[in-house]
Amino acid sequence: MSAGLIREMGYIALLTTKLDESVEVATSMLGLGVISHDASRAYLSASGTHHEMVYTASDIDAVDHFGLVARDADALSELRDRVDAAGYRIVSDEPLVDGASDGFAFVGPENFVFAIYRTMERPTDVQAPAFGPDRYGHINLHPQDATAMKTFLMEVLDFKLSDVIGDDYAYFLRCNPDHHGIALIAGRGTLHHHAWQTESIADLGKLGDRLFNVGRRLIWGPVRHGAGHNMAAYYVEPSGAVVELYTDMEQIYDDLRPPIEWDSDDRTWFNRWGVYRGEDFRTHGLFPAPLDRFNMTNKTRGI
Repeated sequence: MSAGLIREMGYIALLTTKLDESVEVATSMLGLGVISHDASRAYLSASGTHHEMVYTASDIDAVDHFGLVARDADALSELRDRVDAAGYRIVSDEPLVDGASDGFAFVGPENFVFAIYRTMERPTDVQAPAFGPDRYGHINLHPQDATAMKTFLMEVLDFKLSDVIGDDYAYFLRCNPDHHGIALIAGRGTLHHHAWQTESIADLGKLGDRLFNVGRRLIWGPVRHGAGHNMAAYYVEPSGAVVELYTDMEQIYDDLRPPIEWDSDDRTWFNRWGVYRGEDFRTHGLFPAPLDRFNMTNKTRGI
């Protein structure tokens, strides 16, 4: 696959009313390492970068923003031009978090905020468990207008379309060989889940055991998806977002590979191993945080 303007999914940032509990579950259940953690914010990582997960203490549970990594300086400049030309509101001319450099942030469709940056620090001291995923992989959004969000991702952020389900219902889009970095399923306007790649289906079973041992449960899985081919297991974190641990995702290296189209009645795109249709699974998720938080300066926001 030739390099697009975005080369990888960078990180996810959430607001949480239960900061300490969110960090505890992310470390003891998922296996992320703590980069830093104080009373207001925690940075966590699976791959050793400064962060792939950011939790910020808040009086609401909500999506703060999504971090995306630009291919290079030229790509960052072109992305800024595209965002400006499309009329999206810029909320910062610099990264929104520690560790990232050379970037900007803007409000995209349905008030989801995207922060695009070029580089991320690699700390030397990471407090990491003896287990955990390899890296942050993707997000699943349930926008009210999935087709408009798909168009934005392709025309502004240069994502490519991998799979289409039904008419104006669901889309899987990629920014690198991973089958999807952002999946869209028409819904209420929420982030449904953030997803982390691991090596083996055995890791999905071990996740289920860890959850069970502390009185928690998987809400679905292990399962094999048709779209993307990945095997996955899911649980709900303290913020109310769903967390996916997955393995064996399809890799697409051919830019000319046409999108796979699934009939809306063919639910094997969702579940190849059973008959569960997932309606209650989709009730979880987080809405974007109110945008008035960006009326403050970066200094007063504590960034």
